[in-house]
Amino acid sequence: MMNYKIDNITKIFKSPYGDELVVFENLTHSITNGEITSIVGASGSGKSTLLHIVGTIDKPTSGNLNYSDTDVNLDLVSATQKELNQFRNSKLGFIFQFHHLLPEFTAIENVMIPAKIAGISDKIAKQKAMELLQFVGLEDRVDHKPKKMSGGEQQRVAIARAIINEPKLLIADEPTGNLDEKNSDIVAELFNKINEKTGTSILLATHSTKFAAIANNRYELANKQLNLIS
Repeated sequence: MMNYKIDNITKIFKSPYGDELVVFENLTHSITNGEITSIVGASGSGKSTLLHIVGTIDKPTSGNLNYSDTDVNLDLVSATQKELNQFRNSKLGFIFQFHHLLPEFTAIENVMIPAKIAGISDKIAKQKAMELLQFVGLEDRVDHKPKKMSGGEQQRVAIARAIINEPKLLIADEPTGNLDEKNSDIVAELFNKINEKTGTSILLATHSTKFAAIANNRYELANKQLNLIS
């Protein structure tokens, strides 16, 4: 059973002139197994910063982060860089507004990358990548490089790449921000399928109230606090 505890975290940015910007303060939240959680909020409210902290790409100014499941119990604030790198590659999947695919690689090669970093053999990584490209409806784009695919197709490749190591938590920062309504609906459907099929927890930030509505739990980040949307 996966549990991610965000305990009393605060994030403050300091300017070179000594000014301070409090992005959020004293946030406490738990992400448990199989939940989809969405966060909405105005631009600049701190959604991306919060997701970066949860994903250990950034650190809070104060507070604690603890992740636990059947084989890991990790204090993410005091963990070493080696521990964080291993944690990110084995327990987390990331999807951003821009797909971040490597342009010189084909779709299947891009999807294989996290598996190869994890030490999985080429044969098994390729098999898993093929299955995931079929899952996201891109079995006919396996050998296409990103420039030969549409924006929606590129984002679906990025989704397949994010889940190849079977993460416990999928973190998605504005995953439909560059997509039209049709492709946004496809991504929403994929997120629901991923959650139902694998039990992967999903934490997503979005400007879209329609996309946010796929979540079991919806929050707004405003006035430096996470507020539950009823």
